[in-house]
Amino acid sequence: MRTFRENLRDELDFQGLTVKELSAKTGIIKGSLDNYLGARASIPPADVAVKIAKALNISVEYLVTGETSESSPLQNCKEKISDDLNALPPKLKTLISDLIKQTADLAKCKK
Repeated sequence: MRTFRENLRDELDFQGLTVKELSAKTGIIKGSLDNYLGARASIPPADVAVKIAKALNISVEYLVTGETSESSPLQNCKEKISDDLNALPPKLKTLISDLIKQTADLAKCKK
């Protein structure tokens, strides 16, 4: 079973969000979010987990367990992309990851 910390980190990376941006979206102080992502990996109270999940447009169940009771097409797609990326050689994986981040940054500039 995946941890809250792993799921949150993966989702932030997938969406191209920083902790600071998530803090702004949720109203949760950055230090608290850093605690959830840090080495001690504290788990937030339910109301905080709900705020984070809503801001990321994912279910609390997925955020906490890495699984969902219903398999959504978006989640299936994300898992497939993640599996495919992880299977690539490290240099190619880094190149593709950088390209995705640059594309996301360009999209933010156009908003």
